[in-house]
Amino acid sequence: MNGLFGGAVTTLLHAVGIAPANAAAPISDAYALELLVAGLLVAFFVVVRLTLNVEKPAPAQQMAEIIHEFVGGQAEQIIGHGYARFQSFVTVIFLFVVSCNLLGLIPGIDTPTSFPVVPLGIAVATFVYYHFHGFREQGFVGYLGHFAGPIWWIAPLLFPIEIISHCARVMSLTIRLYANMFASDLVTLVFFSLVPLGVPVIFLGLHAMVSLIQAFVFMLLAMIYLSQAVSHEH
Repeated sequence: MNGLFGGAVTTLLHAVGIAPANAAAPISDAYALELLVAGLLVAFFVVVRLTLNVEKPAPAQQMAEIIHEFVGGQAEQIIGHGYARFQSFVTVIFLFVVSCNLLGLIPGIDTPTSFPVVPLGIAVATFVYYHFHGFREQGFVGYLGHFAGPIWWIAPLLFPIEIISHCARVMSLTIRLYANMFASDLVTLVFFSLVPLGVPVIFLGLHAMVSLIQAFVFMLLAMIYLSQAVSHEH
């Protein structure tokens, strides 16, 4: 990608006053892998859309239906009434995170989510999304009232605490995903270097398990934050 677009990206960054760390290769591996995952997901959705068939569903459609039912079931339990309007977002979050995590199983490719900037970007997107729907659902004053708590005389104390708590969610989501995937990559790499045959397969299996669990946890936390943001019962 740097060979094709590196020069244009460097010129664009300089135009906005940003100096890339490596002018010859401004596009990082993490960003390139993110684009790859996004492209694969778009291709998957296009294939599913083009091959929709009620009577004889194709394998891609069957997989999409399984994912849809799984995420929908979790969203219905956590978010409750009206969960369907948020299902597409949390589904994409789950698929994107799990796909990035599983890329680390390919020899020679670092797991994109083991770079802090990748989970940070997903965490910020989640943060903006659930606050947007909180304001949209409850109105500006109503949603801010949620941060003040039910007792007026402790509101001046509770409000800044709640603001800090919500901002800390970005850090929490980022560190949880980054630290687990970085550690999983590191352990797998160590055992590959020590015992290149047989034993590393076990740790590849553990990496796959950690990848699925971390994607599931990220999705659940996004649902929990959404349920708290749009709920009128505070």
